[in-house]
Amino acid sequence: MKSKIMLVVMSLALLVSGIFMTSHQEIAKAEEKKVYQIGTDVTYPPFEFANSSNTEYIGIDIDIIKAVAKAENFEVRILPLGFSAAVQALDTGQVDGVIAGTTITPDREKKMDFGTPYFNTGAVFVTAQNNDSIKSMEDARGKRVAVKTGTAAANYGIEQAKKYDFTVVTFDDTNSMYQDVLTGNSAGLFEDMPVITYAINQGTPLKVSSEANTTGQYGFSVKKGQNKELLDAFNKGLEKIKQSGEYDQIVSRYLGKDALELQKQQKESESTFGGLLKVNGTALLDGLKETLTLTIMAIFFATIFGIVFGLMGVVPSKILNGISTTVIYIFRGLPLLVLALFIYTGIPSLTGVKIPAVVAGIITLMFNEGAYTAAFIAGGIKSVDNGQMEAARSLGLPFSKAMRRVVLPQGIKLIIPSFINQFIITLKDTSILSIIGLVELTQTGKIIIARNLEGFKVWAIIALIYLVIITLLTWASQYVERRLSK
Repeated sequence: MKSKIMLVVMSLALLVSGIFMTSHQEIAKAEEKKVYQIGTDVTYPPFEFANSSNTEYIGIDIDIIKAVAKAENFEVRILPLGFSAAVQALDTGQVDGVIAGTTITPDREKKMDFGTPYFNTGAVFVTAQNNDSIKSMEDARGKRVAVKTGTAAANYGIEQAKKYDFTVVTFDDTNSMYQDVLTGNSAGLFEDMPVITYAINQGTPLKVSSEANTTGQYGFSVKKGQNKELLDAFNKGLEKIKQSGEYDQIVSRYLGKDALELQKQQKESESTFGGLLKVNGTALLDGLKETLTLTIMAIFFATIFGIVFGLMGVVPSKILNGISTTVIYIFRGLPLLVLALFIYTGIPSLTGVKIPAVVAGIITLMFNEGAYTAAFIAGGIKSVDNGQMEAARSLGLPFSKAMRRVVLPQGIKLIIPSFINQFIITLKDTSILSIIGLVELTQTGKIIIARNLEGFKVWAIIALIYLVIITLLTWASQYVERRLSK
């Protein structure tokens, strides 16, 4: 009898324990928030830009998506890719959504599903303050007019070009577009009203020369036919933050009078080279670290790649010689920019496998720099007198040992200076990888300029950093050459 009672008690205990554990697991599962990766621009204030300490990305778009995520109980990981890279990453499935001042257009709706529009924007024609000869679009006939890729203003500008017969030139970042007008290369530009308002209040010597065309709308986007759950959550969350008044607070935070005054004060603190370095020194050092890391890793793998295909080019095998020649021809012939975009966006779109930007960048440099390394390794070995190999073989050494003991030591002396020069080239080539969203030194400069619009000063500092590093590497190359010549 006692054993039966004990059995019943134990069964009840196990049942209660099971219910408790199941309930606990369900609660934990319910409390676990889903994390979405959201691509965004980094150079489009006041919608997306770095804060004054360059420690995080802020702006109307960033604050909206974070507020929506909080309201709908999910989390977002912001990926500051740049507009073009963000859109391509969405198309290849590397991000779940994009919020980057993306204008809703019929063409984009073919590849993207948009949520409820969250901002109405107006495009305006803008000219330099000191240009009295261009007062309207009519005065720009037969001249160049600048636009930024992907903006509502760009679409409006292209439409007006047909009417007023001016030539539209496109830029990937805002500051370059502004500078093209300020230097007189373009008669004017088309810009979204809130963006140009921010720039003018920052002290940029531009002026609005037309009425706003308020037909554009910004929308949060996901890939066509995918992530409907995320899109629905965005729409619900947007409605919630509008009803609560948080949406208006976000917009006022960046476009209100107090915000504009704060932006002007921050601009003044970076008006000198000393101020720029004080505010942005840490960000520039981080960008430099990323550049050097990419360079070192790329050179490491490129060296292995180059040795393999370089040796394949000199061994007594026509098949291996042909493979080496073909590989070198392909990767030296492809522009680095095209290769980077193909690896980062082209391959994932074919295979469905995501490739992180860092990995794509290193692979890009490995192929490109490795092809050049293979070419000068093969060239260095071939430049060793043929008699050296013949003499070694006549002494009974097999080809591999003769190559390792006799030819290679002589060829290496010729290769090392070229190798150091290739390191310098790789260091400079890392700047191209900003196109896929890597925040190396060049991209860091773009991010800083987007906030303070001090293009000349920032690029001068970055140019000096590159110059110092390249000078040190050049001295190292010359030192090695002198030692080898002795």
